[in-house]
Amino acid sequence: MNPELKSKTNVRQAVPFFAVADMVKALRFYVDGLGFKMTKSWVVDGKVRWCWIELGDAALMLQEYQTEGHDSWKPDGKKGIGVTISFQCEDALEIYRDSIAHGLPASRPTVGNGMWVTSLADPDGYKVEFESVTDAPEETELSD
Repeated sequence: MNPELKSKTNVRQAVPFFAVADMVKALRFYVDGLGFKMTKSWVVDGKVRWCWIELGDAALMLQEYQTEGHDSWKPDGKKGIGVTISFQCEDALEIYRDSIAHGLPASRPTVGNGMWVTSLADPDGYKVEFESVTDAPEETELSD
């Protein structure tokens, strides 16, 4: 059997997995702020340690890392350096307006590569962008 063909038909989705310092803050950002829905979780002593969150057809996994004990881990440097998750949307401007309405510091949308783009950094510094196709000229900035 052709291994390339098997891989193509077997893989269905890529889901970024973020290690977070404070799950409460992360969920406030993603669920309360951006509107993700928690669809799966691992709860220890009444506290969410890991979860799968979804927004439309996109998903992320979040896990709070332990800083003490057997499974402890601490990042050597700043998390998320050089990594951007780009969510392809029907309307990135709607995401921008909703984000601002929920008090999140979304960047003012601009057009790049034929798409409106707005970006945010989560509480751990991971960069998330929301993009949607547009006919507006390159480098157009959304006006108030």
